[in-house]
Amino acid sequence: MNHWKGFLKKDGYVAVTYESWFTDERPAEIEKWWLDAVPEISTIGHNISIMQKTGYIPVAAFTLPENCWIDNYLIPQKARQEEFLKIHAGNKTVEDMIAFMRREADLYSKYKQYYGYVFYIGKKM
Repeated sequence: MNHWKGFLKKDGYVAVTYESWFTDERPAEIEKWWLDAVPEISTIGHNISIMQKTGYIPVAAFTLPENCWIDNYLIPQKARQEEFLKIHAGNKTVEDMIAFMRREADLYSKYKQYYGYVFYIGKKM
C-alpha cells in the first residue's frame, strides 16, 4: 500500500484484490496451506486496518463472487492441465506444478467459505 501512494495524487484511489480470510478461525488444513503459500494472508478487517495505517480511507471492501474463482480461474486452468502435461511429459517440475494447482482447486471446493479474494478500494488522504 505504501508503494502505490507515490503514484497517487491527494484524494486519488487505489484498488487491489488480495486473498483474505473470511473468518478468524478456520480448519488447520487450509490455514497451513495458505500460510505456506502466502504467509501474509490475513482477515478482511486486518487488511482494512493496514490500509488505514498506510494513509488511506477505506472506501469499499467486497468479496469476489465464487464464480470468479470457478468460471474464470479453476475451469479454464483444468481444461489446460492435461494438454500441458502431455506437452511436457516426464517433466517433474511441470507434474509438481499441476499437482499443486489441483490441490488448490480441491481445497477451494472444500474450504471456500473460509477464504477468497477481496477487492479493496481506498482513497489516499
